[in-house]
Amino acid sequence: MKIVARDIPPRTVWALEQAGVHPLLARLYAARGVLGRDELDDGLQRLLPPETLLGAREAAMLLADAIRDDLRLCIVADYDCDGATACAVAVRGLRLLGARHVDYLVPDRVIDGYGLTPPIAERVAASGAQVLITVDNGIASVDGVATAKALGLRVLVTDHHLPGPELPVANVIVNPNQPGCSFESKSIAGVGVMFYVLLALRSELRARGVFGMAASAPVGADTAIAGSAGTESQAGARVPPAQPRLDALLPLVALGTVADVVRLDTNNRRLVAQGLRRIRGGALPAGVAALFKAAGRNALAATTFDFGFALGPRINAAGRLADMTLGIECLLTDDAARADELARLLDGINRERRDIEGGMREQALLAAESLFAATDAAPPAISVYGEDFHEGVVGIVASRIKDRFHRPTFVFATSGAQDRSHELKGSGRSIPGFHLRDALDLVAKRHPGVLLRFGGHAMAAGCTIARDGFETFERALAQVALEWLDAASLLRRLDTDGPLAPEYLRVDLVDTLHREVWGQGFAPPTFSDEVEVLSQRLVGEKHLALKLRHQGKPVDGIWFGRTEPLPARVTLAFRLDADEWQGVRRVRFLVEGAEG
Repeated sequence: MKIVARDIPPRTVWALEQAGVHPLLARLYAARGVLGRDELDDGLQRLLPPETLLGAREAAMLLADAIRDDLRLCIVADYDCDGATACAVAVRGLRLLGARHVDYLVPDRVIDGYGLTPPIAERVAASGAQVLITVDNGIASVDGVATAKALGLRVLVTDHHLPGPELPVANVIVNPNQPGCSFESKSIAGVGVMFYVLLALRSELRARGVFGMAASAPVGADTAIAGSAGTESQAGARVPPAQPRLDALLPLVALGTVADVVRLDTNNRRLVAQGLRRIRGGALPAGVAALFKAAGRNALAATTFDFGFALGPRINAAGRLADMTLGIECLLTDDAARADELARLLDGINRERRDIEGGMREQALLAAESLFAATDAAPPAISVYGEDFHEGVVGIVASRIKDRFHRPTFVFATSGAQDRSHELKGSGRSIPGFHLRDALDLVAKRHPGVLLRFGGHAMAAGCTIARDGFETFERALAQVALEWLDAASLLRRLDTDGPLAPEYLRVDLVDTLHREVWGQGFAPPTFSDEVEVLSQRLVGEKHLALKLRHQGKPVDGIWFGRTEPLPARVTLAFRLDADEWQGVRRVRFLVEGAEG
């Protein structure tokens, strides 16, 4: 590992400080590319306008017509947290805006596979739906969309994944990554795309005179009405309903955005900040409140870490091991007792997921280590398959192996579908400099027929291969990695914010940092400095508890997952945390890495 301090432009730091930003935050923001105070304005009026999202206006017209004609709408969701939150946002939002018949269907990971397939389209049509709306999927569902259209369904695709060489022939496609779209936030999550469609729909309904409020009302400044049909005036004329507020959906948008690990560009940070603000103020759906409770977290002090490491995994567990309907229902219910019941059930499934993952991780790590031992040169990419692996957690295990060895990694399991036992389903995670979906595309071109299906992003992707094609895939992926990655790329690099001045070792500043929006592409603050190790001991058999001296001051530290002892003096990379003991809160270092 190499610990590297980020470049911190002094002029930008000075400008941010002059604009009133705390000196420590000014330094952190400048190192992450923030150029001015306006980028830190998270007001709703600063969100990118919906009309810049290609297809949003056409989607709004399609949905407005469907609401006018009282048509039946069906949402086809994905089985991860982004898909679940996008589905909940779609159902809640459409009902708020006047749709009376809104249902949803979520594919089974094992039986149905990913996305809108022809059988899923047939099930939607058989349900009596007239409009099919995909969320967080559909851009690659060429056959599924064609089937839906042939069955007489109107099809709206909302997605954020990268498109393939052929787009589905839907009535409307809304995806910032489709050709010709100028929307600046290419990294917006699926739930964010659906939220933008709802903003466009409300604008269209307002223009049609459906609502009784002024057309200039901003996103969150209007009166909250849950889809009222209007009232009668004293003269007997119908009074249009007040324009519904959509800001109640922002906690779900924030949760799905962080949990999907998309890059937190300026627009995404604003969406997340707005969601966090409402959660901390107590304005959150019953299911989200129940998930905070089940995870033992305090919603009034919610952070992005809660989304990524507490709530998101509990929702994802339903799609990995059970039925994502449980997660979606938890996000849809307004009954607190029902929400608590579902959240406890999701918590139990997540515990089961952790048990399964633990066993798989150990087997997969042993298999990966054997690849390094079997050759003089360390492999540039890792592919692992186990007969007993569970396809629901291959992505998590791939992430763990990638973190350990700093290599693009795919983990495969036998498909659980009865008619597809000859197939292997894999999930991959990547490192900077290796675009995983593009790598799969190159493998497919070089070895036609090996990849049966694939898709994804730069840093995460999935694919299906024939069981007897594993070795070919393994060699092909390693060859692409050998061509694309050099020795420097394969050395894990930990970017930090450099030394931390001792005056910043304060609990109130730790709380300040935790309240900010951090995540993928806007990394949480990580500092690095040489410290003296006063004492060290193992806790829980797999964590290293430390007593340190940092710039002359004693401070505790913890390195989770570390068992090897440290030298007396060492450079540590660490994040700040606050530990509480006997009612007293103290600063603690969460160690991320060591050098020297």
